[in-house]
Amino acid sequence: MTASVQDSRLKRRFELWDSNGDGTIDKSDYETEARRILQSFGEQETSAKGRALMSAYLGMWDKLANKANVGPQGKVSMDQFLQVSEQELVQGGDAGFDRNLRPTIEAIVDICDTDGDGEVSPNEFKRWMRAAGVDERQADQAFRKMDTNQSGHLSVEELVEAVKAYHQGTSDINLLGR
Repeated sequence: MTASVQDSRLKRRFELWDSNGDGTIDKSDYETEARRILQSFGEQETSAKGRALMSAYLGMWDKLANKANVGPQGKVSMDQFLQVSEQELVQGGDAGFDRNLRPTIEAIVDICDTDGDGEVSPNEFKRWMRAAGVDERQADQAFRKMDTNQSGHLSVEELVEAVKAYHQGTSDINLLGR
């Protein structure tokens, strides 16, 4: 896939984080998404899992704000987001992805894993995708494609690989909805 596919996906990711629609993203936008996921699973922000998810999201924000030179209370434009994401997630390859997104995916899996088996079931995945704005039909299709070992559950590794492939433009599994 081309750089334009990567850019369109990164732009969509930016638009989803820009929860107030002001054309920039800031710390509160990351907090909003994390809280939506927590709410979807009935998890309290003050629980160990809730704190871990909030910390992972704020860690992503801090890395972005630092790389974009706006500071922790600043705002990041779409152009800045695209530039940093291209550098960190695309050019940075596996190491960049692991440094920037893996901790968040692991924290999300911990929230989603309501039955404690260490993996995400189809229903748990649907709840997560609903919180992210993905409809149920798309979530079902994405789950089937992501379940590469066909176990009926998604491991952290399957999720990391799917999210990485999507953002790097090598997979068409829709993880951002609409």
